Parts: sequence; C-alpha cells; structure tokens
Amino acid sequence: MGASRAGQPPVAVAPGLYVVSTPIGNLRDITLRALDTLSGVEEVLAEDTRVASKLLSAYGLKARLSPYHDHNGAERRPGLLKRLEEGARIALISDAGTPLVSDPGWKLVHEALEHGIKVFPVPGASALLAGLVASGLPSDRFLFAGFLPPRSGARRTEIESLKQVPATLVFYESGPRLAETLADLSAVLGVRSAAVARELTKLFEETRRGTLAELAAHYDEAGPPRGEIVLLVGPPTEAVATAADLDSALRVALAEMPTKDAAAAVAGALGLPKREVYQRALQIKSGDGAP
Repeated sequence: MGASRAGQPPVAVAPGLYVVSTPIGNLRDITLRALDTLSGVEEVLAEDTRVASKLLSAYGLKARLSPYHDHNGAERRPGLLKRLEEGARIALISDAGTPLVSDPGWKLVHEALEHGIKVFPVPGASALLAGLVASGLPSDRFLFAGFLPPRSGARRTEIESLKQVPATLVFYESGPRLAETLADLSAVLGVRSAAVARELTKLFEETRRGTLAELAAHYDEAGPPRGEIVLLVGPPTEAVATAADLDSALRVALAEMPTKDAAAAVAGALGLPKREVYQRALQIKSGDGAP
C-alpha cells in the first residue's frame, strides 16, 4: 500500500492553489510530494469526495474534503478565490490522474491566476501519458483530443478535422462506444497503427495493438471492454507508398467496408489519387488484382 502519514505532523506549504495528481488505479503511484501537500493544505477540493476519501484514508490523511465539480463550480469559485486571496492553502484533485485533463478545474485555475493567486502543479500519474508510452506509437509529438462526440456523424466530422495532424492522436473513450469509434476512425483515417490501453496500472491492465480496422473488428466481435480506456492512433505516414503497400492496405480495408469507402480511406491514408486507388480496388475486388 505505501507508507502512511498517520501520526506525522502536517507539512508546511505556501499559500496558494495546489493542483495535485492522484493515482489512476494503483494507490502506490501517489507521490511523496502529493502526500506532503495533501497533509499540509487546509482543504482538498475533490470531484467526488467518496473517491477522494478512500485515497486519504489509505495514507492516514485527515484533510478537510469538499466537493468541486461542473455542477457547483460557478457557485463555489467566488468564495474559494476570496479565501485564496487572503492566504489560504487549497488543493484540487480529480477522481484519478492529473486534474484539468478531461476533468473540472480549468476555470478555477484560470480565475485564480487572473486574481494573482499562485498555482502550484504537483505532477504525478496521467492515463494519457501511461497509454502513450505503452502503445509503441511515436511519442515525440502527440495531440490529446479528449472524448470524441458520441454520435457517428459528429464524430466523423471531428476525426476529419484531425486527419492531417502530424502526431499521434490520443483519445479517451468508453467501452460501449469503442468499436464504433474505431470503425469511424478507420473509415476516415484509413490504414493506421493504433492501440487500445485499458485498466492502466490495475490488475487487468491490457494494451492491444493493431490497425484501426483490426481493432474495430476485434471489439465488435468481443464486445465492449470494461474499465477506463485510452485510445491512441499513429500519425499519417510520410513515406511514399509502393504498389505492394497499396494492395496490402486495400485488402485490409475491403474486408471491413464497401469498395468506395475503402478506396477513399486508403487514398487519404497513403496520399494517393482517389480515382487510381478506386480503380485498383475494383481490380482486387473482382479478382483481377495480383495476389
């Protein structure tokens, strides 16, 4: 579990707002500085106090907990900012990981800075970074795009806007929508390497890798996976596609979608003229293409 702070005196911390990262599953991923901070502040703002109380209890911390989330943020911010201006020491945590990343809290940090209040980051666990380093995809440049829209039409429009981004794309997704999202990504982006990381740092941690089409087919057959999910998509290729590359990509795409859609997806992914790719797709579909 990790060393408890029970019985130890609170650590002195400077006045200000502390944005504290917490574990995304394994409680041992808490940092020593996070424990010091949470023991030294006057109040801990939590998205869900029930979740936060389990973490504090595990380390013998007695900090005062209060809820701060999307529904009460506007009402609470004026009072919190006033106290911070007067020298209060307050920590902000989310249910798991780094606050403000697909979690409430940005407005509080933004307004605190506008009021001249010091904001201290206390770094730690982050699901998107954990997923990225385990994915095997390029990590020198990446774009975190949060959650895609729940409906396919809006989702494909959003994916289209990200099509030319020269970086690994990182999304959060839910189990019930995963297969549909992967299928939409495949239809719009074409043949790209991808990874699905779930239950990171937990007992049933899993990272599955493959093309978007392969992963879409797997989860369509296997059903929705459980747990928190990080979905990662490799960047568009800059290499010049060979005839073999084209045929290989078309055979994968044709197995998952109609000829016209497959040709459009592969043409976009490989940077080739749609008309030429479509003609080759028809040849392969009819059996006239070389094996």
